[in-house]
Amino acid sequence: MGFNFSLTKNHSLKAILTLFFAIACVSFSNAQDLKAGESLYKANCTSCHAIDRKVIGPALKDVIEAQDEAWMVKWIKNSQSLVKAGDPAAVKIFNEYNQSIMSSFPQFSDDDAKSIIAYVKAERDKPKAAPTDAAGAGSGANASAVNDYTIIGLVILIAVLILVVYVLNRVINSLEKLIRINNGEVVDAVVNAIKEKVSTFKWVLLNKKKVFYAGMLFIFVFSIWSWNQMSSINVNTGYQPVQPIAFSHELHAGINQINCQYCHSGAFKSKNASIPSLNVCMNCHNYVQATEKYNGEISPEIKKIYTALDYNPETRIYGKNTKPIEWVRIHNLPDFAYFNHSQHVKVAGLACQQCHGPVEKMTEVYQYSPLTMGWCINCHRTTEVNSKGNAYYDKILAAHEEIKKGKKVTVALLGGLECVKCHY
Repeated sequence: MGFNFSLTKNHSLKAILTLFFAIACVSFSNAQDLKAGESLYKANCTSCHAIDRKVIGPALKDVIEAQDEAWMVKWIKNSQSLVKAGDPAAVKIFNEYNQSIMSSFPQFSDDDAKSIIAYVKAERDKPKAAPTDAAGAGSGANASAVNDYTIIGLVILIAVLILVVYVLNRVINSLEKLIRINNGEVVDAVVNAIKEKVSTFKWVLLNKKKVFYAGMLFIFVFSIWSWNQMSSINVNTGYQPVQPIAFSHELHAGINQINCQYCHSGAFKSKNASIPSLNVCMNCHNYVQATEKYNGEISPEIKKIYTALDYNPETRIYGKNTKPIEWVRIHNLPDFAYFNHSQHVKVAGLACQQCHGPVEKMTEVYQYSPLTMGWCINCHRTTEVNSKGNAYYDKILAAHEEIKKGKKVTVALLGGLECVKCHY
């Protein structure tokens, strides 16, 4: 019996250790899967999906609850294969989201897809933070109030200490003055001060030339300084106001290489370059929502566009409570100065950077050039006119030929029928 009991006990111990080892391995494996799933999800899925709400695609928790794992693996790797095969669930989602084609991920293995699914399930099942009770709120409020009172108390204490030091300093100075008066030092100091003023006056009278040249030098330097100050009035080089939306030209014009005239379309055809309407922004941001850096949430700057347009990104419906974005103008010319963008961009063929600087490298746009008359004139003095193949100059040459032949030349021949001659 003893032998059997011992054998049974050893087997039981081995079974328990094996069970614990298996549980540990499964737990470790699950942890690894969740970590890999989180990495894959944030790198590939957050631009179109969120776990608990609709973005460009459906809320993932709803899809996972409705479908089994095998279907989800196929959907993640190649959703269009399911749609083309006529899978009812896949076709329903495809049609519900305006037949937007989901990116395929053929590089994912089945285990990669399962890791993503496991991560989404884990996030879905996380308990939501319980609302703070009245006592907790009260204690938080009291703590905040205590902190505020502590800061106020410290400020008052510092102010009182400064006042005490000031008063003591005045008392010490008064006592020292009384001592000097008793010792006759103050009278001597006054007499010495008068003597110094008299000697200074005598020096001025004896060195009139030196004083004159020093005065002329001062007037010269002051005149140059005054001229520079006056000439810089309304010159706003480096002016960089804070805009209502943190629009990055570096990201859009630099990294994404969007042509300037896609947004500023007026530069090619009118006097003003024009500020794009938010509908131009929505050509891209109806789909691009920049969620990667915000834990699956839409970028707060893109949310400002949606708020201004009263646009619901989940339903993709526009409301009626719209309001304009109040952009702050950066480049300003005096009312008496006329500048035509189309004449410089279309006719002269200048790049936007020639006046506005390297905007494709500016995170926040600022005034790059001084935009003064001298600056414009210097540019006109050095910029070579390329008249070859330019319709504007071809018209001028044609007009000259007509004049040489003695024929009449109308304004229309010189471009007088173009809209921007009168409307800008």
